[in-house]
Amino acid sequence: MSEEVQEEEREVLLSIYDGDTNFKQVSPTVFQYKYGNNDEPKSFLLELKWGDKYPDEKPDVNMDTFYNKHVIPSLKEKIANLVAEEAEQYLGMSMTYSLFEFIKEKFEQLIEEQPEHPIEQCVEKMSICENQDIPKKCIKKEHLTKAQKRRQWDKVDSKGEKPRGWNWVDIVKHLSQTGSKDDSAPTS
Repeated sequence: MSEEVQEEEREVLLSIYDGDTNFKQVSPTVFQYKYGNNDEPKSFLLELKWGDKYPDEKPDVNMDTFYNKHVIPSLKEKIANLVAEEAEQYLGMSMTYSLFEFIKEKFEQLIEEQPEHPIEQCVEKMSICENQDIPKKCIKKEHLTKAQKRRQWDKVDSKGEKPRGWNWVDIVKHLSQTGSKDDSAPTS
C-alpha cells in the first residue's frame, strides 16, 4: 500500500515542480528543495527522505547537506523541528509538497536568524570558544599539494621575488600583431 502511495506522490511532485530549478529528486525516496538565492548566506537546502512506512511515518529531515555548511546550527535545528511538527498533522497522507510549501511560507521569518556574512558566524563561534577556554580557529589556511608548492617555488628566486622580466611583453609577438612603423607610411 505505501509503495503505491509513494509512487503516486513521486509522480505528482515531479509534475508540480517540473521546471523548478530549486527542486531536486536525489533518489526515489529523497527530495531536496532550495530556498533563497543560489549560493548566498541567506539561503538553505531542505532534504526530506521517506522511510519504508512513509506516509504513515514522518519523513527524515536532513539539514546537514554540504550546501548548508554556512547555516548556523540553531537555524538548522529550528527548521528540522518545524518540519517535524508540521508533519504530525499529515500522517497517513502525502505530505512532501505541503512541507516544502510550509517552509517556503516561513522562509522570511526563518532566515532572519542567519547572519548576512559567514565571517560574522566565524567570529561568533570564536568568541564562544574563548569563553569556554577551548582553542579553536575558524580561519583555515589554504592547503597546497606538494606539486603546487613546487610550482610556486619555481616561479620565484631565492629572495622570494619573481625573476626579472616576468611581465615583459614578447616584442616579436607584439610587433607581429601591431605591425611596424613602415607599414603605416603611404607608398608612392
